[in-house]
Amino acid sequence: MSFTGDLAQLPIVDVIQLIHSTQKSGTLTITSRKGESQLVFSDGYFVSANHLNNSVRIGQILVENNFLTPEVLDKALFDQKTAGGAHKPLIRILIEQEQIKREDAYKGLESLIEMTIVEALTWTSGTFSMDLETIEISDEYRYFPETLNQEILINSQHILMDALRIYDEKMRDGKLESIFSSESAAVGNDISFSADGNQAVTAALLGLDALDEIAPKITKKFTGFEDKDYFDEHRKIIAEELYPLPQNRQDELCTFLSKISRQSLPEKQDIHHCAHSLAVIMFSHDLFMKYALSTICRSRNHVVFTTDDDISLDLFIDQSFSRGHLPVLVVDDPVYIGEGYEERTASMLQEKREKYPLLSILQLSSSPEHQSLQPQALDEGAEVILPRPAMGDYSDTYVAKMIDFLQAFRSVLEKSFVQPGRAAARRLKESITVLTMLTEPPLAARELLNFTSGLFERALIFVVGAAELTAEKGIGVTDKKSSGATGPLMFKIPLYQQPVLSVFDDVIEKQCLFYGFTSDPILKDHLYTVISPPRSPTILILPLIMAGKVVALVYADFGQLTPTPVLIEHLEILSCVAGLVLDNSYNLKRIDRMTQPLKAKIH
Repeated sequence: MSFTGDLAQLPIVDVIQLIHSTQKSGTLTITSRKGESQLVFSDGYFVSANHLNNSVRIGQILVENNFLTPEVLDKALFDQKTAGGAHKPLIRILIEQEQIKREDAYKGLESLIEMTIVEALTWTSGTFSMDLETIEISDEYRYFPETLNQEILINSQHILMDALRIYDEKMRDGKLESIFSSESAAVGNDISFSADGNQAVTAALLGLDALDEIAPKITKKFTGFEDKDYFDEHRKIIAEELYPLPQNRQDELCTFLSKISRQSLPEKQDIHHCAHSLAVIMFSHDLFMKYALSTICRSRNHVVFTTDDDISLDLFIDQSFSRGHLPVLVVDDPVYIGEGYEERTASMLQEKREKYPLLSILQLSSSPEHQSLQPQALDEGAEVILPRPAMGDYSDTYVAKMIDFLQAFRSVLEKSFVQPGRAAARRLKESITVLTMLTEPPLAARELLNFTSGLFERALIFVVGAAELTAEKGIGVTDKKSSGATGPLMFKIPLYQQPVLSVFDDVIEKQCLFYGFTSDPILKDHLYTVISPPRSPTILILPLIMAGKVVALVYADFGQLTPTPVLIEHLEILSCVAGLVLDNSYNLKRIDRMTQPLKAKIH
């Protein structure tokens, strides 16, 4: 299960729990602007770590905890440096010299891992990647060589809880704040320990020593290309993954990717024109394809996750929805995913579609060998099929085909998944899903209120009575729109005041929504004496109908903003669905009441 992603979108805590629950082995690399740390797992358990601060090494930790003397450590380091043949890890030398106990090594290693995790917990931006195929263990954190046939398997959940506890305690006790002004805080090559021998949490340890370098107003999204030479970065990947290509073809592809990277949108520019942004989840074993598509996505400020194992897909999808993103699952041709996926792809698509109705799925297909995949993928839930170049095709046309494909991918994302109409349709679908689970008019009215508030600056619910309307909850009326629904408001508006019917009366009588300009005096004399009049006379009145009667109205306007286009059809559809759901619930209740005497006789 190799995967990559952004720490801003998937916290390191969730990543560690995923590795533990799936019992995976490999190296988790965590990268930020400050540098790089690593955590090494075996069957979901920590086995080692490499801290960002090179001075934080297992040898010094053992000395600080009085498991070794400085003299013993210096001698072991000298022996390590001068030993002929294979370069032995430090802990192996200490064990062979019988200078350390197994349990002491365990405690020292646990401290190193905790320090690494606590450091990573403070990173608000960066990337992570899990590599299962190669585990590069450097001397400063390797321990217990294979020749000794013993491993200390540290439960990752246990250490994670300890690391969180350390962090939470410092936050609770206000000690994180004191770190900023503490002149004795350890930095550079120093490591502080408290009087009881336990390691003290310092600014360097927590990654807070560079806090002043971070812009306080805008959290800038981390990208893998930041402060790097674009061409060199791309050239390295292309040379590793597409080495059969002639050098001039490699340079051509590298130039294209570099141009894409340099054309990245500014962080403050929102290309989506809506509250939602895309989270692209790339499911493939093709390293270059994942890298190239990630480059395209990051250039457009989309969130990106990549993985080659479907176990992690649900975590990425759930996290995307929870953070308000619109996830797009990009599924590679089964040939480039892994063994067994040629048979499993269709069932996997169907499973994800059923579990996540709002998920978008883009299927890649190598052509023409797998044309049979296309209709099946569409049947099982894919919305778009995009032909991709075959990795085995290293002809003169491969680079041209790849560039065309990457441009098409970028176009498909923005024209099929990012457009405002697409986001509006998703919100409609989401609201319909919510409404189908409701059975009471107040709850249905509030869902209509929530949906309407996404299109207007102010919205409120009126409960319809025999001679008056009673204001219930509102959004953007008495508080900021971001505060959500507030109330009850409880002010009244009269109905059926002669000789002329108001706009409210008309909506109730006709049972149809009203959207447009109005100068109805009932608004000025009653509604706008309680809430401020809007800048524009364009308003919406949406009825909620149950059992043939209007039971509630949703009023909305643009407040002090200029009116923007509104898809009235969506509001009509939502009102109709709400009425059907309530009618169904009402009829079921009537049937239940009518059959109660019969049920009583039977029993």
